[in-house]
Amino acid sequence: MGFKTGDFPPVDLETFLDKPLLERTKALALHWVEYGFGSPRMIHTIYVAKVLVLYVLIGSFLASWTSGLGPLWDFGSWWSQPIFYQKMVLWTMLLEGLGVAGSWGPLAGKFKPMTGGVVYWARPGTIRLPPWPGRVPFTRGDRRTVLDAVLYVAFLATMLAAILLAGNPSAALSATVPGSAGGLIDPALLVAPIVLIVLVGLRDKTIFLAARSEQYLPAMIFFATLDYVDMMVALKLLICVVWIGAGVSKFGHHFTNVVSPMISNTPWLPSKALKRAHYRNFPDDIRPSPAAGLLAHIGGTVVEIVTPVVLLFSTSPTVTLLAVALMVVFHAFIISTFPLAVPLEWNVLFGFAAVFLFWGHPAWAGYGVGDMSSPWLAVGIAAALLVFPVLGNLRPDLVSFLPSMRQYAGNWASALWAFTPGAESKLNGVVRASGNQVDQLQAMGYPAAVAEITMQQTIAWRSMHSQGRGLFSVLINHLPELDRYTVREAEFACNSLIGFNFGDGHLHDEQMIAALQARCGFEPGEFTVAWVESQAIHSKVQHYKVIDAALGVVERGTWNVAEAVREQPWLPNGPIPLRVSWTRPTQTAPVEDPATARALAED
Repeated sequence: MGFKTGDFPPVDLETFLDKPLLERTKALALHWVEYGFGSPRMIHTIYVAKVLVLYVLIGSFLASWTSGLGPLWDFGSWWSQPIFYQKMVLWTMLLEGLGVAGSWGPLAGKFKPMTGGVVYWARPGTIRLPPWPGRVPFTRGDRRTVLDAVLYVAFLATMLAAILLAGNPSAALSATVPGSAGGLIDPALLVAPIVLIVLVGLRDKTIFLAARSEQYLPAMIFFATLDYVDMMVALKLLICVVWIGAGVSKFGHHFTNVVSPMISNTPWLPSKALKRAHYRNFPDDIRPSPAAGLLAHIGGTVVEIVTPVVLLFSTSPTVTLLAVALMVVFHAFIISTFPLAVPLEWNVLFGFAAVFLFWGHPAWAGYGVGDMSSPWLAVGIAAALLVFPVLGNLRPDLVSFLPSMRQYAGNWASALWAFTPGAESKLNGVVRASGNQVDQLQAMGYPAAVAEITMQQTIAWRSMHSQGRGLFSVLINHLPELDRYTVREAEFACNSLIGFNFGDGHLHDEQMIAALQARCGFEPGEFTVAWVESQAIHSKVQHYKVIDAALGVVERGTWNVAEAVREQPWLPNGPIPLRVSWTRPTQTAPVEDPATARALAED
């Protein structure tokens, strides 16, 4: 891998696309083991520069200068000031809301332009996805209006105002932290962005999720309503719920299947042998190895559950310092792997938060859970923060995986899209800021075959995850001539249509497909979606559905997750067993493979 030259799969451009789909998937999955996406180092350099300049440097300058702190190079004068932390939280949410933080750039499927977000959401006529259009008045429809754009821009403006305006003196802060500077953000400045992001979110869940409101909205509410000590402890509870929720979500079969392809995509790890060590027996068996399982559940699950508990209750400076250092290293490692959703700014903030909240405001200095003004307040805040993680793990169909705190756990709602030849071009009828990704690449000078193979790398990546085997099995059973279809990874494709996706299949379910159908007019069979919901924490199966863009949902069923992860990504033994629970009466029954027939007979 060079600075400007990537590691493209070593395939024959003249013949590769004529091979059967699963043969292509196998070749690209095996290439991923050793090279990941194969992106040139220039791409990673752009991301590093964005984080260091736009996020860290400009963000730190604005947060310190507008609060009367600094100068910037006098790090000790501002890093520990509460208003600096408050403003960095708002700065992070602002960048997320603009679409220039997570889910940005080529690693998120945004090639030209690299930015989604604002260029979609400030533009009337683009797709919006209301979360409860049948229940919340004035939210029906899927077309962004001028009012939607105005509300969104107003949210951005009020967030920027809260960052740029000086803080207010705080008696509670001065009494608790003598000599503190800058005060705190005026709570009145936070009312408007809090109200606006809720209104925007009721009209379009995409923006609400993109701004990472499930984490930053509670923080803003704490900033606006709580006294200083209560606010600090509440912020600790918030970050611990995020960490522990992510740790709990890694139980089960899914996360181990995330770690192997994530390590393979790590640009600073040139050793092919070390990458292969995370697979059982490359190239014959690329299921995760015991080493991958150890990294997943010791380096991931245990760290994210045990360390936050230690941080929350430790009164030992030594133990606390070690736990803080561990969480900083944990987030630095995630950043270094450049995961495809590229949540780099979020990881920088959380690493800093570990230092600021738990070392800068330790439990032994009066910032423990027991130091809140009322034990009932602590219980109430903890209970409120746990509502969506608990509900989302029990009923993932009701809650996005982000409020469920399952970020990067591998247990996601996911999908594959299958188009008949030429049908993908109908998506050009959608009002948006970019074309289909394969067209973006060709506009950048990539030959058509190279652009197509690049996009097929994403479905090979999906095949390496737990859901991939099931989704491919659904398509194989439902589309007997699948090899002639154009298959797309839905998370990536969705990015070009609504300006954002962070791995959330709820943003491209039947609601989204219906919005596309209204604009594109697909014929029955032209655009077929295999879609699967996240696995509930108490269940052994995942629930899938087949969506025909022209007909709606035409089939529902389940697959057993353990059976899915036993197979290779390219399904050499055929489709995994699927248990069909419902088929649209007018829909021709899908072709049934022997494994499925046996499973149904056993049921």
